[in-house]
Amino acid sequence: MDEIVSKLAGVGLPAVVLLIAMASTGLAGAAAITAALAMLGPGGMVGGIVLLGIIGLASDALTKYGLTALLQGIYQERKAKGEPLHNLCREIDGLPITRELKLLIKEYIGCSR
Repeated sequence: MDEIVSKLAGVGLPAVVLLIAMASTGLAGAAAITAALAMLGPGGMVGGIVLLGIIGLASDALTKYGLTALLQGIYQERKAKGEPLHNLCREIDGLPITRELKLLIKEYIGCSR
């Protein structure tokens, strides 16, 4: 059941993004799809299709692992690649997430406070 929900979220979120973009164009039918795809990504329609694919992959990862694990992995990887810890800690402080989640991520990568 969890796998089904994960796959539906992977398809559903890009569809919602496309529908919102289509509604903002003020056009209808194929013209709305063309304009929305061109508006979404760099490089016209192809960029929009690529962006929707990336959104699908990201939403699939979020439903599979959860936001906490995903952010912890991202910041741990960046720390391992040599990015200064104080820069990462400052960046985490600026994220639009809850204070508790910020503390969990910072504790996971070793920010001292």
